[in-house]
Amino acid sequence: MVKRSMYHRIQNLKKKGFSKAEIMRATGLNKRTVMRYYRMDGEDYLRYIEKVQYRSKMFERFKPHILEVYQKNDFQKLEKSAVYDYLEEKLEILPGSERSLRNYISYLLNTGQLEFGSKTRIYYPVEDLPYGKQMQIDFGEYRTRSGMKLYIFAAVLSASRYKYCALQDKPFTSLDLINHLLDCFEYIGGMPEELVIDQDSVMVVSENSGDIIYTSDFKQFKEEMSLKVYVCRKSDPESKGKIENLIKFVKRNFLKIRDFESIEEAKERLFKWLSRRANGKISLATKRIPMEMFTEEKKHLRGLRNSIYRNTTSSRERRKADNLGQISVNSRRYPVPEEYQSKEVEIYKSDGKLLIYDILTGEQLREYDISPIPGSRIKNRQRNHRKELKQKELKDRLQKLFEIDSWSKFVEKNFQTYPRYFRDQYNEAMKKFCNGIDVDYLRQAINLCLENRTYTMANLWDTYKYFKQDGELPDVGFKINMEPKLRGITSEKKEFEVEKRDINVYHTLVNIPEVRS
Repeated sequence: MVKRSMYHRIQNLKKKGFSKAEIMRATGLNKRTVMRYYRMDGEDYLRYIEKVQYRSKMFERFKPHILEVYQKNDFQKLEKSAVYDYLEEKLEILPGSERSLRNYISYLLNTGQLEFGSKTRIYYPVEDLPYGKQMQIDFGEYRTRSGMKLYIFAAVLSASRYKYCALQDKPFTSLDLINHLLDCFEYIGGMPEELVIDQDSVMVVSENSGDIIYTSDFKQFKEEMSLKVYVCRKSDPESKGKIENLIKFVKRNFLKIRDFESIEEAKERLFKWLSRRANGKISLATKRIPMEMFTEEKKHLRGLRNSIYRNTTSSRERRKADNLGQISVNSRRYPVPEEYQSKEVEIYKSDGKLLIYDILTGEQLREYDISPIPGSRIKNRQRNHRKELKQKELKDRLQKLFEIDSWSKFVEKNFQTYPRYFRDQYNEAMKKFCNGIDVDYLRQAINLCLENRTYTMANLWDTYKYFKQDGELPDVGFKINMEPKLRGITSEKKEFEVEKRDINVYHTLVNIPEVRS
């Protein structure tokens, strides 16, 4: 259905003697539409409008939600696909397709139930390139209704239109750009041959007749990744129209219709939006779903490389698990979760610990003590131990082993001190304290360990063995005197007198005449 103004234009051209073909060229309408309204007089058009307006609408019961969306956005013109996506996110199930929603919003506009201004959107065609050839990147800024300013990093593969976006709450630096690019390469699982960038200060210092001077960090990153970089001229959107459209798409379809309480919430919802909307719906340019096309383009991407910039921030390395779900680190083998068999993960070594992460989400998967023994295979406690026996159940079972108050206290201290290794402590206790234990010696050992704050089962076992061996020594029938006396020496004091020499003895030594008395 055309608007009332278009109907009047068709009738005015008809009165001026324009043929149907001339009206088609003047209005841009197709032949069927022109012929329908060409034959209608004023009364026929009014009856047609009335019939359309009062026809049953599948989105009628969602009218309050639709009007609420426009009200929150000050009745600005919104992308119909953005409204549909927002309603789908909010209400989950909708009664019709995007086309049905478009028709219903047009109905609201034509009947005056919804009014807003409109702007003409201009698109610039860009030549399609082979798979794996090119990625375009750009930046944008957006302020939400609540006043939060967001800085947008966006990237799109030119062939498949597969998209990646990231947000931050501060202006970009060269290092921010590099880290976003590394995250983007990990997200798509490879690297393109070339990047198309704008003359942005975080990448380019200046451009003089084709002589590009890059920032020092971006130049080093470009060289280590062996990336070709094409720098667009200023005011040249034709050379990177896909990314220009993506920035607008992010602003209009995702940001304009939403508000966020924190940058973390914005990032989380953006990540879901990428999968659901940006890469999960049919692209108007290719008439195909980007996610499906990306399956083919991924085969043509170059392999990922380690970067000194990634190492300066996280010091992570990549490892590929074998078909048994193990990775090799310094000739030691560590297991990963079963779903990561034959897949790549990231590792990080610090303070004798090995941490294993998911590449895309950054989630920590496992943590191990680094083994000092080359060639060893580290067992995963989460696989080998009985999952139904939780640590608290093990503690309760261990406390019931002896009816001694100090034993229960010691087990509790052991549990609090070694929560991560309590299962090992439990196994050691069950192995050593189950049979043939003398309760009296055990009580003495526990008291000594509690007094000295040593709460390991190994120390308790060693202390118990000491008391037991000492108590089982044979009685030799004598008692050691703790105050022995030295042989032949009494403690009685005797009178003594110090001998006195004659003074003349000293005079003779220094040749002084003797003193006569």
